[in-house]
Amino acid sequence: MSKRQASVSRETLETQIDVSLDLDGAGNTRFETGVPFLEHMLDQVARHGMLDLEIKAKGDVHIDDHHTVEDIGITLGQAFAEAVGDKKGICRYGHAYVPLDEALSRVVIDFSGRPGLEYNVSYPRGRIGNFDVDLLGEFFQGFVNHAQVTLHIDSLRGDNAHHIAETVFKAFGRALRMALTPDPRMAGIMPSTKGRL
Repeated sequence: MSKRQASVSRETLETQIDVSLDLDGAGNTRFETGVPFLEHMLDQVARHGMLDLEIKAKGDVHIDDHHTVEDIGITLGQAFAEAVGDKKGICRYGHAYVPLDEALSRVVIDFSGRPGLEYNVSYPRGRIGNFDVDLLGEFFQGFVNHAQVTLHIDSLRGDNAHHIAETVFKAFGRALRMALTPDPRMAGIMPSTKGRL
């Protein structure tokens, strides 16, 4: 199997983002983004998805975290699209339920070639520390649009905002891992009746 890796850079007037990704990694991470809570969440994705992930970002966080968080989602989505390649031989679909104390979330993903996000998550407060929870939806929308995946995220229960967010990102990592796992019975085969994704 060829290496499933990508390095993507994206620069705008608001941000400079560099992402390096290895889909067949060991959960190793290195982050310099200026957004500590997002780094904590991305660490969950890498560790539960068994991805190696490095992200460097410079953004206008002196205004707020919005542009940086959204553009990390966009650039990460681009990196996934590049690393996955033609998608032959992957399971394509992935899902996971993850609990953390009182919180429980479900994530289902399809590397469909069609961007679609159903994000059904509500938080009991608007901030986790200094982090605006609305930005998590922006992150996932940016990811979906550029990874070209269909993604359903549902928080099924929870009272603690940090627990809710953490279950979402852990489940996201595990769903990615399932979807991207090579299926030996599908080796060299496109997982679609259309012949392409």
